[in-house]
This record gives sequence, structure tokens and C-alpha cells, in this order.
Amino acid sequence: MKSKPIIPRALAEQDVDGALNYYISEETEQAVLGFVDALEQAYTHISRHPCTGSPRYAHELNLPGLRSWPLKHYPHIVFYVERPDHIDVWRVLHGQRDIPEGFRADAMEELVADVSAGKASGQPKSADAVFDRLEAKYASPAP
Repeated sequence: MKSKPIIPRALAEQDVDGALNYYISEETEQAVLGFVDALEQAYTHISRHPCTGSPRYAHELNLPGLRSWPLKHYPHIVFYVERPDHIDVWRVLHGQRDIPEGFRADAMEELVADVSAGKASGQPKSADAVFDRLEAKYASPAP
């Protein structure tokens, strides 16, 4: 099966940055690297097999098409919607967080309005482009 490009929304990128900043603040380099690897594996899986994600939260939140996929060995969940030509990643939330509350934030109202209006999520990026951004941002040597 042909893989679809991953397009993380700004909120998803903020979620990932927040998780990475937490692991960095805890001075756990292995956790940072492991999180990036787990996210890369999740994005790769989702891009190849988008229908395998759980629709559980789509029903709970009344957001048709929303699916979720857990990161391996990390308590985070990727929330996404499959589009005809790409995967639209909405959030990457900690699994112990109040998930419905994470989707009821003011910013989510704008996201839901954009999706309902058919607005594009942005320019398609390959998973490699997503991880190149993360590497550029977080791979700089510590002072």
C-alpha cells in the first residue's frame, strides 16, 4: 500500500515540542531519542495503514473520522484524520490527560471549523521532513 504524507497541525507540533521539552528538562536523553523514534514509528504506521487506528474518541467526541494510535513505550496518543491525499494529525496528547478536554480547548474550535469548512491542513510533508524539523530543533549540542 502506498503511504500518505503526514501533515501535523500546529497543535500537534506544539504537543510534540511540549513532550520533548519535558524529557529534555528531566535530562533524559534516552527518553528524548526514544520518544522521537516512537513518534516516527507511529507516523510511519499511520501513513501506511491509516484505518488501523482506533475510532474510540471519534464516538466520544462526536468527531467523525477521528482515529488514534498509541506511541509504543510512551504514554502519548496520536490523533488524526485520514484525508484522500494525506494524514491530518490533529494532536499528540499524553494518554493520562483528559482527552475530551484536550479537544475542547479554544484552538480546537478553530480546527474543527477549518475541517468542517474543508480548509486544508497545510502543505503535505513526508515523515522525513517532520523528523528533519525535530532533529534541527532538538539535536543541537547542550551548552
